[in-house]
Amino acid sequence: MNKKRFGLLMVICTALLAFGVTYIIQSGIFKKYPEPKYLSAEEEEFRTAYRQLSEKEKAIYTALYRGVKDYREKIALPYEISGDTYSKIYCLLEKQESGLFFIDSTYYTADKVREAKIVYREDKNRIKEMRRELEVAVEDAFYDAEMAYDEYGTAMRIHDYIIRNCRYSEENDTGYCSTAYGCIVQREANCEGYAKAFNLIASEMGLECILVTGTTDEGENHAWNQVKIDGSWYNVDVTWDDTDVEGDVRRIYFLCDDEFFGETHFPDEEYIDAFDCGDEDENYYIKNALYAETEKQAEEILSREIKNGKTQAEIRFANEELYDWFMQKYIEEQGIFGILYAYSPSAADYMTVSVQENEKECCITVFWE
Repeated sequence: MNKKRFGLLMVICTALLAFGVTYIIQSGIFKKYPEPKYLSAEEEEFRTAYRQLSEKEKAIYTALYRGVKDYREKIALPYEISGDTYSKIYCLLEKQESGLFFIDSTYYTADKVREAKIVYREDKNRIKEMRRELEVAVEDAFYDAEMAYDEYGTAMRIHDYIIRNCRYSEENDTGYCSTAYGCIVQREANCEGYAKAFNLIASEMGLECILVTGTTDEGENHAWNQVKIDGSWYNVDVTWDDTDVEGDVRRIYFLCDDEFFGETHFPDEEYIDAFDCGDEDENYYIKNALYAETEKQAEEILSREIKNGKTQAEIRFANEELYDWFMQKYIEEQGIFGILYAYSPSAADYMTVSVQENEKECCITVFWE
C-alpha cells in the first residue's frame, strides 16, 4: 500500500472513530444512571395513582416529578425504559399532578428512553408567577371547603365551588382550559380542566382522589373524578353538574356508584385502574332522602320539602316509569298546587312553579315561589 492510500485510510478511520465516540457520548450509552429515588411517605399519602405503579415505575415518576418542579428541560431517568412505559408514566403525571399545569400534554418519546425531554407551556419566570396565582386561587377554595365538618361536606363544597366559579369551554385544549389553572384562575375550562381542579383541591384538602379519562355513552372523550369518602370510592363529574346558569348547582353526578354512573361513563383505564364504586350511602340523593323507589316515597319527598318551608324539591327516581308518573300527576296535571295549598292556603294562589328536568338520569328539580 502506498503512502497516499495509507494516509487517506487513516484519515477515514480517524473520522469514523471521532464520529463513533461523539455518538456514544451523546447517546449516553456509558452514562451512569442516577440513583432511583421515591416520593416521601407524606407525598405518597394522597397520590393514589402513584401507589398503583411498580417500584421501577415509581422511580421514573419521581424523577419526572422532581425534574419538572425544578423546570428542567432534560431529566435523566434512573432506568432505560420502553417508549410505551415512558408514555404511560408521563401521561399519568400530566393527568394526576394537577399542580404541574405548565407542562404540555404533548411529549417526546422513542423506542427506548433514558432521558426525558420536557415541553413547557411558558418560560420559567412566567411559570413561577402563574403558580403563585394558582396558590392564591386554591386558598380561596380552601376557605370554603374548610367550613365542612366531614369528608362528604368537603367534597361537596369543592364540587360546588368549581361550578360557581368556572364556565365551561367547548375548546379542546386552547390555552389552559384543560388545566387546573384554567379552571380555578382563568375560570374557564373543559372537562379535563374541571377534573384536574377537583383533583388538586381535594388532594390538598386531604381526600384521596384520582382523575379518570374515558368516553361517554355518545362516544365523546371525557374526564371526571373518583374520590374516597369514609372508606368507599365514588364517581364525581363536576362538568356535567355545571349548567352554566348562575346560581344553579346540580348534584346529579356527585358521589355516584358504578351502576348509575356506568350507564353514561366508560373509563379507558389505559394509564390508571379506576376503582370499583359499589357503595351508594354517600350519594347526594340517598344521603339526603331525595331518592324515590315508589309513588308514595315521591309524594312524601315533595310534601316534606314544601312543609319544611323549602322553595324547591330535588328528586331522583328509581326508573323511567316512576319519573313519568310524577311528571304527569304533579307537573302536567298541576297536582303540586294541591300540596302547596295544604301547607300554605293563603299563598298557594299566588305561587308559580317551574321545573328543571333530566329525563335521561330520572332526576327532577321542582321550584315554587
